[in-house]
Amino acid sequence: MATENYYETLGVGKKATHEEIRKAYKRLARKHHPDLNPSDKVAEDRFKKVQEAYSILSDAKKREVYDQYGFYSDNIPPGGAPPGGGGYHPGPGMDFNGFDFGDFTRTAGGAGGAGGAGGFPGGDAGGGGFRDLFDQFFKRSGGGASRTPQQQQGSDLEYGLDIDFWQAIRGTQIRLTINRQELCATCGGSGSAGGSETICPQCHGSGTIEQNAGAMRFKVSCSRCGGTGRLRNTCPACHGDGRVSRQDTVEVRIPAGARTGSRLRISGKGNAGAGGGLPGDLYITTRVQPHPVFDWQGDDIHVQLPITVSEAGLGAKIDVPTIDGRATLRIPPGTQNGQKLRMREKGVLNSKSGKRGDEIVEIVLRAPDTRDEKVRDLLKELQTADQTDPREDLWTKV
Repeated sequence: MATENYYETLGVGKKATHEEIRKAYKRLARKHHPDLNPSDKVAEDRFKKVQEAYSILSDAKKREVYDQYGFYSDNIPPGGAPPGGGGYHPGPGMDFNGFDFGDFTRTAGGAGGAGGAGGFPGGDAGGGGFRDLFDQFFKRSGGGASRTPQQQQGSDLEYGLDIDFWQAIRGTQIRLTINRQELCATCGGSGSAGGSETICPQCHGSGTIEQNAGAMRFKVSCSRCGGTGRLRNTCPACHGDGRVSRQDTVEVRIPAGARTGSRLRISGKGNAGAGGGLPGDLYITTRVQPHPVFDWQGDDIHVQLPITVSEAGLGAKIDVPTIDGRATLRIPPGTQNGQKLRMREKGVLNSKSGKRGDEIVEIVLRAPDTRDEKVRDLLKELQTADQTDPREDLWTKV
């Protein structure tokens, strides 16, 4: 029985479509990816659980078995068949009659503690529990004929990239060093060092061996030959995997207007596929560092502009910093502290709409320095001349 409810792990319902499951997986994988959550053990564990859930629910056959025997396995009477008698029908060599899945999980999943042995009585299938059962069932291609390793597409890679404010505004080109799996140059991805292959003496070329668990008998992939039915000279460079881990330098073009959370895809720069399969993709998620003057909000740039009392009262024309350089802003007479003035099309270019945002200038009124006696005298004259009460409206509302 699965220790996790895979539907709850991905946050989807039991009737979720394949596309809904895929979208939920991508969202959660990005959120909990170790590269975006360094030194976060909780996020790392969550990421592994999300991967495990997706590997089951994204496969139609595995999902069908899981729906019947996964977290619903408590409904299966010990020693009996699944209730209703219908549903999944095991293929050749997979006889489920009289088997208690609860015992399986306790034996296969729980016996692998000391020494990593675990698994089924009398065999060496390994103790991975419910997920290993899936792997063994669906690695079989039937009949017992010798097989070659199937091609599998390589996994995607995710990297977080810090860029400064101006790199994000103007766009830039960055050389990024990543660790990825590449095809082994020694064996060309085959995993073999050459020479003739021999029939595996353990499975006699069938690729499978028979295992017993109580009243149940079924076949699993041969552990010695990996289910191929053949033994070959293993490549010393990749140890038979066909891939090696290496550092690779990638040119990343950051487009103008990239935001925090922008996700860039570089095709074919993920991990190489097993058995000569196509490589995965590389995804770059950007994080924009803050600027001391410009505050980037949506397509707009926000700036705080200090002005004097005389500039606010009489009005003025003042140079204001923008992402394009200096620009002149007219301060109307009687401008108040905290008032916001808009400079049209002085913001960031939106790559989707092709339009620029605005720059929003917030007025910050600075009081004069009263340490100067002349300034104090002028303020006293102003106080005498201006008899208006700025708090008059306040008291009428109390």
